[in-house]
Amino acid sequence: MSMANRDSLAAQPFGLPISPADHRSPGWWAMVFVIVTESAFFAYFIFSYFYLASMAQGAWPPEGAPSLRLALPNTIILLASSAALKWGEAGIRHGSQRRLRAGLLLTFLLGVAFLVIQSIEYSHQHFTPATDAYGSLFFTITGFHGAHVAVGLLMNLVVQLRAWLGHFSAERHLAVTNAAMYWHFVDAVWIVVFISLYLSPRFG
Repeated sequence: MSMANRDSLAAQPFGLPISPADHRSPGWWAMVFVIVTESAFFAYFIFSYFYLASMAQGAWPPEGAPSLRLALPNTIILLASSAALKWGEAGIRHGSQRRLRAGLLLTFLLGVAFLVIQSIEYSHQHFTPATDAYGSLFFTITGFHGAHVAVGLLMNLVVQLRAWLGHFSAERHLAVTNAAMYWHFVDAVWIVVFISLYLSPRFG
């Protein structure tokens, strides 16, 4: 073992990573486990949706496939937010504070726009969570996802504040990486939700 490796292990008792810049840090692993756990929740909801769809005696959804008039542009907005965050994260990896701040701000604005449009879509629906099983699942799945978007926006605000305070650099930006992992996960889940709830009924 080289002297450098011995010094590295000596600085990390029991071989545990203690540097907040280390991608193997407890914070990074915690985010991985959060994503795995939340993935299981969404998988359960999607399974329930398709199970009830297979058991339905009449049409599913009862009132036809939900409109794409707002959902489709909202999907594009959310995907654009992921692209903006990826752009900002790539910036700080190269030491660009300005690019990180711009990417975080644009991501936040697009995320807020997504929630606003989703609330407008809710107000235009002809069913409620209490109407039937489909209505309950539709609002539960999309609402649960919307709650995750809100959590992602809170993370964004915290990271954005730290970015404006100059806490990140090309070598130290683990908080940005963790927040980005969560946001990309939320966006990926929406693709599954969009395909399942909005597109699959049109192919049935």
